[in-house]
This record gives sequence, structure tokens and C-alpha cells, in this order.
Amino acid sequence: MRKKLEGNGLWESSRMMLVEHKQRILEDVRCALLQTKPDLDPQEQEEFERMLARSMEEHSAITVTLFDPQKNRQYRGIVMKVDRQLRRIKFRWSEDDWDWINLDEIVSVT
Repeated sequence: MRKKLEGNGLWESSRMMLVEHKQRILEDVRCALLQTKPDLDPQEQEEFERMLARSMEEHSAITVTLFDPQKNRQYRGIVMKVDRQLRRIKFRWSEDDWDWINLDEIVSVT
């Protein structure tokens, strides 16, 4: 005769799962899929700042990639203003649409 708690007996003997357990398992899986923000070296940051300044001076379009834990977002537009004190840029996507972007969110500029 086999005992109830032998081997994997605890799980073998209990076939039901509480809602809280299921939610925790799903949350753990979701957290495992999230990406972490890459650390940028000072040279990369300087290059980003040069490209942002060039976009502002020449009114040339650039593509900015912003960090998101699930999937990074890319936006194409022109830098209108750089606010060094608050570390943000005024980025225009179209003639009538613009927004402030924190420099700390930027992971790539092309």
C-alpha cells in the first residue's frame, strides 16, 4: 500500500487549486516575461544627446525607442525643445501632435 505523502504525494493527493494559487502562478509567469531596462554607458548617452540636438537644429526626423517592460515602443518625429534641467524633450510626431518624453525612458535613437 502506498502512503498519501510519498514522493509527490501532497500534489498527487490534492487535485484542486485555489484561485489565489492560480493567480500567483500566472503573475510569476508574467513577471518572468518582463524585460529589464538596459544600462546605457556614457558614450551611448552622449551620442543620443548629439542626435537629439541635431534633430532640433536641423528639424530632421529621428526614431526614438522608449523602454517598456513588455515591449519597447518606437516613435518617429522631430525634437522641438530640450529641457536639460528636467531631463526631457519636447517631441513632435505630427504637425499638431507632440509630447514631453523623459530622457531616462530612451533606450535608442536612430
